[in-house]
Amino acid sequence: MITVVSGVPRSGTSLMMQMLAAGGMPILADNLRPADGNNPRGYFEWEPAKRLLQEPDSVAQAEGKAVKVISSLLFALQPRYTYRVIFMRRPLAEVVRSQAAMIEKLGTKGAALGEEAMIAALNAHLKQVEAWLSTQKFITTCPVEYHKLLEAPAAEARRVAEFLGLPLDVESMARQVDPSLCHVGLT
Repeated sequence: MITVVSGVPRSGTSLMMQMLAAGGMPILADNLRPADGNNPRGYFEWEPAKRLLQEPDSVAQAEGKAVKVISSLLFALQPRYTYRVIFMRRPLAEVVRSQAAMIEKLGTKGAALGEEAMIAALNAHLKQVEAWLSTQKFITTCPVEYHKLLEAPAAEARRVAEFLGLPLDVESMARQVDPSLCHVGLT
C-alpha cells in the first residue's frame, strides 16, 4: 500500500506530511527543497514525484510509506499498485493568495491569471481530480479540510490514522498543527 498526500499547492500537504512523520509513519522525501519562510518546517517533497507522468513506476519506492504528490500528477498513479490518498482541501481564495504571497517573496513569476480566473481554474481542476479519484478502484481517498484540521487537530489526526489503518501516534500528529503558521496569503 502506498500512501499519497495530495492537493493543490498551498493546501496543507506539507503539514500533513509533517503530521504523518511525527505519528511514526515512514515518509518518502529527499529534502532537496529546504525549509524556508513559506514552509518553516519543510516541504517534505520527493523530487521523482514531479516526473510521475514520465516515470510512473518510480512511485513503487513509496510502498509502505507516505509520499507527497501534487494533485495534477495523481492521474499518473498506476493501477498495479494500491493507494490511500489523503486529499487536502483549503478554500481556493486562500490558496491563490498564499501562492501569490509565496511567489512575491521568492521574486519569481506566477500564472498570468487574475485571482478570480485562477480560482475558477483550480476549481475546475479539483472537480476533474475528484471525479477521477471516485472512479479508481485501486485508490481510496480521505479528504481533509485544512481549517477543520486547524480547529480540531486531534480529531482529524485520529480520523487520518483510522483511514490509514495504522497505529500512529495521534497526539504527536496533532501537536504538529500550529495555527500561528497559518497566515492567509502567507502559508
